[in-house]
Amino acid sequence: MYSRPELLIPANNLEVLKIAVMYGADAVYIGGEAFGLRAKAKNFTSEDMKEGIEFAHEHGVKVFVTANILAHNSDLNGVRRYMEELKEIKPDALIIADPAIFTIAKEVCPEIEIHISTQANNTNYGTFNFWYGLGAKRVVTARELSLREIKEIRENIPKDHEIETFIHGAMCISYSGRCLLSSFMAHRDANRGACTHPCRWKYAVVEESRPGEYMPVYENERGTYIFNSKDLCMIEHIPEMMEAGIDSFKVEGRMKTALYVATVARTYRMAIDDYKKSQEYYQSRIPFYKSEIAKCTYRQYTTGFFFGKPDENTQIYDSNTYVKEYTYLGIIGGKNDKGYRIEQRNKFSVGEAIEVMKPDGSNIEAVVKGIYDQEGNAQESAPHPKQVLYVDLGMELDEFDILRRGETTEIA
Repeated sequence: MYSRPELLIPANNLEVLKIAVMYGADAVYIGGEAFGLRAKAKNFTSEDMKEGIEFAHEHGVKVFVTANILAHNSDLNGVRRYMEELKEIKPDALIIADPAIFTIAKEVCPEIEIHISTQANNTNYGTFNFWYGLGAKRVVTARELSLREIKEIRENIPKDHEIETFIHGAMCISYSGRCLLSSFMAHRDANRGACTHPCRWKYAVVEESRPGEYMPVYENERGTYIFNSKDLCMIEHIPEMMEAGIDSFKVEGRMKTALYVATVARTYRMAIDDYKKSQEYYQSRIPFYKSEIAKCTYRQYTTGFFFGKPDENTQIYDSNTYVKEYTYLGIIGGKNDKGYRIEQRNKFSVGEAIEVMKPDGSNIEAVVKGIYDQEGNAQESAPHPKQVLYVDLGMELDEFDILRRGETTEIA
């Protein structure tokens, strides 16, 4: 059993990377402006990437860069130029799926570790050993694997060959994320980072001789969202994940907010560390972990394929909406004589009860005493998205504290 598996957290911009680092990540994975599978994410410029890597390294955290598209001929020259840029930026590892990109990376920057993306459909120990023989340090398991299969992989690969596995986040309906629906229906290639998420759409059938006559698709009486999986959550199963020999616990979500990243990272960090102290202590805290993990936006939860093939209980048939229990208000920055700086993300008002979320695991209730603009003028509310404000909560705060509000919170 591994004493402390790596907790690998996603980030879509520099601000979120810093939050991931401060809220418990051992490593953060990010995408540059090209060749990653989240084209709609904000992603990192070269300068942001350099700053993010420097910040992470100062806190003992690694940074991995995704270059995991499945490349077409027209991509390859650009890939080589991109690898030359990354050679200078020096991330800790590259996450790659395509053999051509793998080959270019080995030629251009052989000193950077290569991790094989889940996009490569890594379902057996023979595949793991194939990539190990070519020089890959780590392979990400396909989402279709059970814990029994992962344990069998661990028993049949070299000890220094690392296994990375998703433990939390969205589940792609297509095999290991190789989604063809998006290309077919919206002409946007999911395997090149432009997925339109058609697995979340509502479908009907049209019979060829009756154009315009739509018949609902019913998997059962509950609805027609036949591809809409619940989200993966393994917070209750840290012992089983560790016993399977997994080296890195990976969270999905490179398009998520800072609140989501902080909530998930902090909760898994606590769970992993608590389990290290005592399995009994960890078990006693599971209700707390579940209540905390539910404070970010999610789509109900499942354990995916880990304990066998999913059944009808892993799908959501009646809608494609998320559960949202808390609203993200902003991140604490510097301070002046009026209060603490934030960049507002959702509206809140003077007199409103909110919560301060801290990296150490504590949550502190507070009431907004004052809101001020950059010129020091008082205002009753913060209605303008991304407005820079200074807030007074009547207490001392720290940089990277997050302000959030429960959806049922009443205004005092």
